[in-house]
Amino acid sequence: MKLKMGYKELVARAEAVVKSISVQQAIDLHSNPSVVFIDLRDIRELYREGKISGAVHVPRGMLEFWIDPESPYHKPIFDQDKTFVFYCNLGWRSALAAQVATEMGVSGVCHIDGGFDAWKAHGGNVEKVEKR
Repeated sequence: MKLKMGYKELVARAEAVVKSISVQQAIDLHSNPSVVFIDLRDIRELYREGKISGAVHVPRGMLEFWIDPESPYHKPIFDQDKTFVFYCNLGWRSALAAQVATEMGVSGVCHIDGGFDAWKAHGGNVEKVEKR
């Protein structure tokens, strides 16, 4: 099967239109009460590696449903007038998610270039996530 477009092109297209921030910028924003960090990784990744302290876990597969106020799965976190900093492990899923969120009308969305791996490498705060 020959794909019309692979993930690399999808990510490159998303990165061309969404705002990326460096890990240092993200670390600087971390204590700002008008900023919400959104962890898009699979729950197993959170259990294994932890998450950015205070981040809200939004499974990537539920993002569109949690954003849309007409969805039965809508979450009020997205009704807030905040800056949303999306991240995943490397920055690929978060670039795609930031693009979709922006297209849906969420303002103030950006993502961390390099993702959680870069965050940890730069000494950002990480909290353990316990299995429920």
